[in-house]
Amino acid sequence: MVANVFTKTLRDQRRSLIGWSIGITTLVLVEGALWPSIRDMPNLDEFLSSYPDAFKKAFNVGAMTTGTGFLNAELYTLVLPILFLVFGISRGARLVAGEEESGTLEVVLVTPVSTTRLLLGKAAGLLLGLCVLGGVTGLSTWLASASFSMGIEPWSIAVGSVSMVLLGLEYGFLALAVGAVTGRRSIAIAVPSVAAVGAYVLYVAGLMVDSVSGWLPWSPFHQALAEGPLASGLPSRFSLLVLGALVVIAVAAPVFARRDIRVG
Repeated sequence: MVANVFTKTLRDQRRSLIGWSIGITTLVLVEGALWPSIRDMPNLDEFLSSYPDAFKKAFNVGAMTTGTGFLNAELYTLVLPILFLVFGISRGARLVAGEEESGTLEVVLVTPVSTTRLLLGKAAGLLLGLCVLGGVTGLSTWLASASFSMGIEPWSIAVGSVSMVLLGLEYGFLALAVGAVTGRRSIAIAVPSVAAVGAYVLYVAGLMVDSVSGWLPWSPFHQALAEGPLASGLPSRFSLLVLGALVVIAVAAPVFARRDIRVG
């Protein structure tokens, strides 16, 4: 039955995945097309040095003289994380809480499938959806690099794609867990959204304020984005993102099993 829940989850999100994939591919290729004009700008170093120090720390603007640094600053430290968060949170909130509010969850629950198996099947479907978007992001980045001579190594592209998937997974699973615990889609969207904003504020503040820097390792944004997602190695801190995602599902599962599910 887990397989049935899993395949249903994939089927339900197939159209949105197509649309998101087209959007991300277009975004990355358009951004890559800007690289030659940026690379050939006269006095580029002088121009970049004029940015405020806080801005340069948050987005690693000083590294924009390379193709890797350019995409890190332009896409991988803000725009793509936001897109993966929006997808993960919106899908995670819809998978249980959204179906419960619409009355379709009861159709699954009348079959011999436990709530824990249901939750795991939904989580697996969300994970695969994020992995599809991660693969699309990596492929489009590779195409941009090859087409516009950006010189980004394939391994660095893979690490950058994984970081986006894990960031979306952290908050997507939180949305799924909150939805399973409360049955309210609005709460399932609000809680991870507020948590993401708080974690991002902590990340930026930690980069700019010495007294806050000690808290940086606790921010999922630091775990995913520190030193640029398009990195040369696979950071061990990625394991914290995986652990955080698994913990929220593990905590939600027994609560979901005991909760009275609303039926239409």
